[in-house]
Amino acid sequence: MNLELLRAFREKLNCAAVGGTFSKTEDPAMVEAMGYGGMDFLILDLEHGPNNIRSIQNLIRAAELSGIVPIVRVKERVWGNISEALDVGAYGVEVPQINSADDARLVLKYARYAPEGGRGVCRFVRAADYSTKDRFQYFKDAGEALIILQIEGEQGISAIEDILAVEGCADCIFIGPYDLSQSLGVPGQIDHPDVEARMRSIVSLCNAKGVAVGTFVDTPKNALKWKNAGVQYLAYSVDVGLMADKAREVMELLAIK
Repeated sequence: MNLELLRAFREKLNCAAVGGTFSKTEDPAMVEAMGYGGMDFLILDLEHGPNNIRSIQNLIRAAELSGIVPIVRVKERVWGNISEALDVGAYGVEVPQINSADDARLVLKYARYAPEGGRGVCRFVRAADYSTKDRFQYFKDAGEALIILQIEGEQGISAIEDILAVEGCADCIFIGPYDLSQSLGVPGQIDHPDVEARMRSIVSLCNAKGVAVGTFVDTPKNALKWKNAGVQYLAYSVDVGLMADKAREVMELLAIK
């Protein structure tokens, strides 16, 4: 883990806004392109995408090479999913469907070594330079990895104050607008007044408590709206979607149908 890169990212997240995208490709070149394009972070998606832990580690290498922070969104909040992402070198884990303080405590337990947590110990992994890194330094540095908790439904929103009360459980609260819209009975209507009201309530609470908050946006209008509302961690669209959008733009420019 490049601690200089991670610490610079954390400092920026805590005082301004950071921008990135979700990634669903298996191609390290796409990851490098996003890094060289100036994005701050990339969410390597294991929840909704074709990747597995073996391919993810090569994407993490590409991210480090191009100076973009690699975050891994795991499939679910289980021991193996979180620890294996960190073992292959993720700079942070993004964990979906957090609905209670107990969920937050489990993530903390799985993501941190003692005394903060109870992560399974193995230093013969990529994150520890395959045992060549001093073991005590590795255990210390591992505690700097980011924990991002996704709040995606009414249950999580109702429990947000209890979740934030779990010390050290989250560097960032990420609001999933599409899943939230579904839980409110208006699937896909991410600009619906009920969806927006609940999102704004979380943003306000996180801002008041000094916890970074993030969300997914897929239009420039929404990106600007949520940035101005106090969202610091802005995940704009998906890499394959950005490529498709650019392809359409080119074809329209060339007036080819």
